[in-house]
Order: sequence, then structure tokens, then C-alpha cells
Amino acid sequence: MSEPFTVDVPVRFRDLDPLNHVNHAVYASYLETARVDYLADVVGMSGDDLSFVVANLEIGYERPIVAGDDPTVALWVSRLGDSSCTMEYEIRVDGDVVATAETTMVHIDSETKQPSTIPTEVREPVLEYEDIAEQPSTQS
Repeated sequence: MSEPFTVDVPVRFRDLDPLNHVNHAVYASYLETARVDYLADVVGMSGDDLSFVVANLEIGYERPIVAGDDPTVALWVSRLGDSSCTMEYEIRVDGDVVATAETTMVHIDSETKQPSTIPTEVREPVLEYEDIAEQPSTQS
């Protein structure tokens, strides 16, 4: 694997709960920010062209993110199948992992809105960036 793709995400006042912790649901939006930036930078997809949906999301919380923290999201593709891929994430503060996550992303045909094969123009840049071998999908 190459170095993970990283994105800095700001902690905004609206992200905080009454205990001054980033609300658990906001972590998913931090992951989304990193995912959208990854697809833009690695694949060249704009937000209007995104053709992936989240089929599964798992987050493990190690410690709270609080006001004043400067989180960074690191992400990499650990599996690239026919129509789906697995993205893994670490949210880090000052180099320490504060949360881990994994998403299963499914490519959707823009016309039929059904799962479809990941196009070559998406697949090749991901394979090259991640330096991973193609693996068959376990999902349709």
C-alpha cells in the first residue's frame, strides 16, 4: 500500500455536543469529506459525478475529539471488487488514532440506480494509487 490519503478536517462549533465532544454522528461527515476529496484527487471525480453509495459503515471510537483538536482523516482502499470497494479510515489527532472506520462503497449506474461494474477510469487510478491487486467483489 502507498501512504494513506489524508485530509485535515476542522472541528466546528456546530460539531460539538453539550460535553464539548464532537458528536458521534459527525465522524461520518468527516469520513465523507475525506472520501469525496480522495475521489476528486485520485480519480478526478467531481462531487456532481460521484457514483458511489455507502452500503455499510462501521466506526470504532477510541477517544473523544474536542474543541481545539485538529483532526486528520487518513483513508485507503483495502479491497476493490467488481462493483464495490472497501475503504478504511483512521481519524488522528496529533498523530494518535482517535477513531477507526470502514465503509463498503457500491458503484451505482447513474441511469438505472442499480449496482454496476466500477468503470475502468475509476478502477485504474485507484489500483495505481493504492498499489493493490484487483480482487473479485463479494457483492453484486
